[in-house]
Parts: sequence; C-alpha cells; structure tokens
Amino acid sequence: MRYLAVLSLALFCITWLVCPATAQEQAPANAEAPQKLTLKKGLMCERVENLTPIGPGLVFSVSSGQVCCYTSFDPVPQHTVIYHRWFRRDELSTQTRLRLYPPKWSTYSVIQLRETDKGPWRVEIIDQNGRVFDVLRFSIAD
Repeated sequence: MRYLAVLSLALFCITWLVCPATAQEQAPANAEAPQKLTLKKGLMCERVENLTPIGPGLVFSVSSGQVCCYTSFDPVPQHTVIYHRWFRRDELSTQTRLRLYPPKWSTYSVIQLRETDKGPWRVEIIDQNGRVFDVLRFSIAD
C-alpha cells in the first residue's frame, strides 16, 4: 500500500512538472492584443458645433476670425492627454493640452486669427510621449 502512495505522489509530481499550466492560468489563444490609442479623424475647420466640425478646409480667410483643429480618437483604451501644437511658418505659436477619455473621444482646439497670421500653418497632433499621430497643414489667406 505504501508503494502505491509513493507511486501516486511521484506521478503527481511528474505530471505537475511536465504538463503546462492549467487553462485558467493560460491566456486564451484568440485573446486580443491590448488596444492602442488611435486617431480616427483629424481635420481643420472653421468652427465646431456639438462636436461636429463645420466648414472643413485647407485654406481659411483671416476674416473668419478663427480656425479649429478637430480630432476624434477611437479607441481610447485609458484616460490620456494629447496636444495640438500649432506652428506658423515652422515656429511654435501655441500648444493646447487636451484630455481623452475611454472608450472614444472627440475634442478640438481653436486659435483666433489676426491680420498678421496670414501664411502657412500646421498642427501636430501628439501624445504626452511625443508620438505624432498626424500633421495637418493649412493656410490663412485674405
């Protein structure tokens, strides 16, 4: 009888050492990779109403008084921060810090236009680590 107990214990130990972890401990073979913050849409527009971009374009009149950078992210896996970095002729004009919340989020930033703002512009959409999601180019004209 003692021989059977020792044999059972030995078989248990060998099985425990040789067999893979239980199914509960293993990740499912079809498990999805962690979601990554993704820019769904980025565009320049005249204004934003009810989180809808109005008057998208590439050239804006200084007489319109403002221009907006609209961004929509889906998915947003966790609360995070992005930046809209506004450049006029390759010089940083302003930077706007914007918060994003799961599961998806739309947001925008605005600059007020002056007569001296005519010329080429760009907005870099980046995260807090400097990852560039997109660069939107546009111009301010008469």
